[in-house]
Amino acid sequence: MPLKVVMMGTGTFAIPAFQALIDSEHEVLALYTQPDRTGRGHHRHKNPMKELALEHEIPVFQPPKINTAEALEELDQLQADVYLVAAYGQILSQKLLDMPRCGAFNLHASLLPKYRGAAPILYAIQNGETQSGVSVFRIERALDSGPIAGMVETEIGPKETTGQLQDRLADLAAPLAMQLLSNIEAGTLVETPQNHEEATFAPTLDKQVGAIDWSQTAEQISWHVRAMQPWPSPFSFLQHPGQDPLRLQILDVDPLTPEELEALEPQVDPQAAAPGTVVFADTRRVVVSTGSGLLQLNQIQPQGKRAMQVKDFLCGRKIHPGDIFGTPAT
Repeated sequence: MPLKVVMMGTGTFAIPAFQALIDSEHEVLALYTQPDRTGRGHHRHKNPMKELALEHEIPVFQPPKINTAEALEELDQLQADVYLVAAYGQILSQKLLDMPRCGAFNLHASLLPKYRGAAPILYAIQNGETQSGVSVFRIERALDSGPIAGMVETEIGPKETTGQLQDRLADLAAPLAMQLLSNIEAGTLVETPQNHEEATFAPTLDKQVGAIDWSQTAEQISWHVRAMQPWPSPFSFLQHPGQDPLRLQILDVDPLTPEELEALEPQVDPQAAAPGTVVFADTRRVVVSTGSGLLQLNQIQPQGKRAMQVKDFLCGRKIHPGDIFGTPAT
């Protein structure tokens, strides 16, 4: 018998699963999503989950606090079998979790118990992981700790950013969610407890963590550059004597291989310059020292301008050996 499902989600990660739910045999009772946000000039930000629900005439609820008595009463009246949660943005009380007949389940963008928390994709890439995936688990009060009801794994591409991987994982989450509902419907759901001793965490970040730490290795910085896109953006300040520091987003880099290092003319000693120092620059390439190894900059974005290849940037502004990337002294 088809299930009666309430969807809870706000971020774009939830869209493919919500669309799959709409297209399925199951009854979508409602969407719960965060209240509308307004920006400058009272411009209202789009909520694609809300737009999708309204397009299919699905009731939308946007309580600022879902655990209030009024919101819980409204939710309980729906008499759902399952709550399906993905990137919702609110903590759910035990009273709420006890309401649906078959339970509440969350789609999480990591291979749990690794990377519990709000930013699992970013942390996975920043730590140099080569595999990621999506876990669906029964929600318990402790953060992302409930038993696993399904999981799908995927390789992380060598150049893949947080945003790109999130889009792929969102697509993988949709069939995983549908399999979950099929298993519940058939009475064949198997849940495996997490090993809490292996848990790692991925808490919310401040936007200033986008700043590049040039004392890290070239490889670590390359992970950081990918991890910080699209938010909070990897950046550094280009500093040249007699000029104001220029804030640049650093969007694509490559650690230099030993063969590429040997091919540089003039020859460069990777240990001779402090981290963040430009050690090689011509009309097409810029190479910067790090805590270990050299890093070639491929794509950058000056503040207020479009992203561009380094060779295009160098047509308008020169970068010289000895220039420094880092945080200006205050």
